[in-house]
Amino acid sequence: MKLKTKLLLALLASLTLGVAPFYPEPHIWGKLKWIAGGAHDMRLLDYWDTFLHGAPWLVLLYFTLQLIFKVIIDQKSST
Repeated sequence: MKLKTKLLLALLASLTLGVAPFYPEPHIWGKLKWIAGGAHDMRLLDYWDTFLHGAPWLVLLYFTLQLIFKVIIDQKSST
C-alpha cells in the first residue's frame, strides 16, 4: 500500500474512531483533560480506553512523519 493511502486511512481512522463519541466533546479530549487534571479515580480500563482512542492519532503521526522524511530525503538526493 502506498504511503499516501496509509496516511489517508490513518486520517480517516483518527477523525472517526479517534474522536468518537463526538457529543458533548470528543472522547479522547475528555480523557486527556482527565489525565492532565491528575487522573483522580482513573482506573486501568480508562487508561486502556485512552490508548485505544489515541492509537489512530499515533499512527497518523507516524505516517505523517514518514512522509515528511521521505520528501526531505528525495529533495536532498535530487540535488
